[in-house]
Amino acid sequence: MNRRDWVLLLALSVLWGGSFFFIEIAVDTVHPLTLVLIRVSIAAAALWLFMAARRQKVTIPGKAILAFFLLALLNNVLPFILFAWAQREIAGGLASILNATTPIWGVIVAHLCTRDEKMTPGKVAGVLLGFGGVALMIGPDFLKEIGTGVWAQLACLVATLCYALAGVFGRRFHAMGIKPVAVSTGQLTASAIVMLPLVLLFEPPWAAAPPAPEAWAALVALALFCTSFAYILYFQLLASAGATNSLLVTFLIPITAILLGALFLGEMLELRHFAGMALIGAGLAAIDGRLLRLARRRAFA
Repeated sequence: MNRRDWVLLLALSVLWGGSFFFIEIAVDTVHPLTLVLIRVSIAAAALWLFMAARRQKVTIPGKAILAFFLLALLNNVLPFILFAWAQREIAGGLASILNATTPIWGVIVAHLCTRDEKMTPGKVAGVLLGFGGVALMIGPDFLKEIGTGVWAQLACLVATLCYALAGVFGRRFHAMGIKPVAVSTGQLTASAIVMLPLVLLFEPPWAAAPPAPEAWAALVALALFCTSFAYILYFQLLASAGATNSLLVTFLIPITAILLGALFLGEMLELRHFAGMALIGAGLAAIDGRLLRLARRRAFA
């Protein structure tokens, strides 16, 4: 990963770090399927307006249409529904721990399904260090919850497997010559098309109470910042850094969430937070590999 890739990774961690917060606000008054439909619809509409404002033409090969719908299922529809449903049963902190298993799945899926992202000792060590750092930062209180809400936790794990599969599958759009903003727009539009009949069938709007004002604010922020803009950055990162490296963002999400809480909510940083950040940093360094190669050169110089 080069410097630009790391900047994209950090920016994504900030954007997606807020998603658990916004979901927790929204799910109090919005059903899970409806939440996902509103999220992807606003995000898709925003991207279409963005491309229209830039007079950007979208040329999509016919073979990419089915790929967009499959990517939508793996990257939006299934994981968004599963996390929204799960956060009705478990806290956002525990959900973020489970979300951090994404790179573990990513290393396994990339090893099995790609030729250029095979598993290495450095990647395995880095993933384990990173996950340990996330668990340490979240703390023992949330770790005590592991074992409760089993189905909700399993839903989160299935969602992270979907993200890993989407990371590997999404690489093909770069080879098709489709730009990141077009990929983001295509997958979100396909997600909205898939979600609409599901909501009409299982959560008809005329049978539900309207969302609270704070839920609407959370949904708009979730759609514009944590979805439409974030996916543009994600597909840029995926094209340049690969699936395994792109999924490392889930390790950084708890860091940004905790730092934002300290900056804007007056929450105190504890020793375990700094220790967890150090472990995550060590894990990222192990996966990146450059620091280890530099250390070896100096050792044999």
